[in-house]
Amino acid sequence: MGHVTSLFARKMVAAAGKAVDARALLAGAGLDPDGAWDPKVMIPASIYYDMLERIAEQTDVTDLPVRGGASMRCDDYGALGLAWKAALDLGGSFSRVERYSRLWTSVVRYELRPDPRGILFILHREGERRLGMRLSNEATLASAVSLARQVCPAPFAPLEVQIRHRAPRSVAAHEDWFGCPVRFDAELDALLLSPETLAQPNILGDAGISSYLISHLDAALSEIADEMSLVAQAKDAIAQSLSEGTPRMADVARGLGLSARSFHRRLSEQGMSFQTLTEETRRELAEGLLRDARYSLAEIAFLTGFSEQSSFTRAFKRWVGRTPASCRKDLSSR
Repeated sequence: MGHVTSLFARKMVAAAGKAVDARALLAGAGLDPDGAWDPKVMIPASIYYDMLERIAEQTDVTDLPVRGGASMRCDDYGALGLAWKAALDLGGSFSRVERYSRLWTSVVRYELRPDPRGILFILHREGERRLGMRLSNEATLASAVSLARQVCPAPFAPLEVQIRHRAPRSVAAHEDWFGCPVRFDAELDALLLSPETLAQPNILGDAGISSYLISHLDAALSEIADEMSLVAQAKDAIAQSLSEGTPRMADVARGLGLSARSFHRRLSEQGMSFQTLTEETRRELAEGLLRDARYSLAEIAFLTGFSEQSSFTRAFKRWVGRTPASCRKDLSSR
C-alpha cells in the first residue's frame, strides 16, 4: 500500500468544516489534531480513503472534493510548490508535477499526453475505485486547477475535465469550479488543457530560482527512492516474522544491516515509527488474507502476530472501524 502526504487529509477535514468531528477524524488517521501541517508526514493511502469515507458518513460530500482541492495553495507543497511557481510557464509547472509528484504521494502518477484537442494532464491511480479513492481523485484534479490559477496571469480553466467514475447526484459545483464541462464515466481521470494556456508565462517565473529548486527536488527524489526501499524491505521482514509474534525492532534492524538507532532515525525521517510500520503491515496483511476465504479468522489472527482471535478483532476494529467478519462479508458481496 502506498502513502500520501498528511496535508491532503488535513485539507479535506478542514473543507468538511463543522459538519464533521475533525479531531476524531484526524486522530483516527494517526495524525495529531493539534500538530503542524507538515507535507512530509505521510499516511497510508488506505487510511486516507477510510477517513474520506467516514466524512461521507457524517455529511454530504458531493462538492467536498471541489472545496478541498480549491483550498490548496502552492506554498502548502514546500519546495515542489515553489518550483511550480518558479517555472517559466504553466506547461513547465505541470511538467514538474509529472516528474516530482513522488515527493508527496506514492499512489498517484501523472502524465502529460498530447491529444488532438490539446494536452491531457492525466492522473493514474491503481486500486479499487472505492468512494475514498473517487473523492481523492476529484480533489486532486481540483487542486491542480487551483494551483494553476495562482500562477497564471490570465483567468485559467481547462477545456474539459474527465473523471472515470460515475457522476454524483449533482455536478453543478464541479462545473462551476472548473469553469468547463466535467465529463464523468470517462476513460481517464484528466484535465484537458490548451497549448496556448500552457505556454503562458507564470507570474513569478524565474529561471535562476527554478534551476536551484530543480536541483533540490532531484536530490529529494533520490533520497525518497532510497528510504522507500528501506520501508518496503522492513515491511517484508516484519510480515515474515509475524507468525512468531510481534517482531522486535532490533531484530528487524539487524536483518536489514542497520543498528536499531539508525533504523529508528531513518524511519523518523519518513514520519514513521517502528510501531506504526508494524501496525500498518499487520493491517495490510490482514486485509489481504480476509479476501481469501481459505483462511479462517483464527488463522489470520495467528498469521498477523496475535495469540488470540479476540485481540486480533479488537485491533482490526481499531484500524478500520469494523470487525474482520464484517469486513470479509463486505468484500465477498462486491
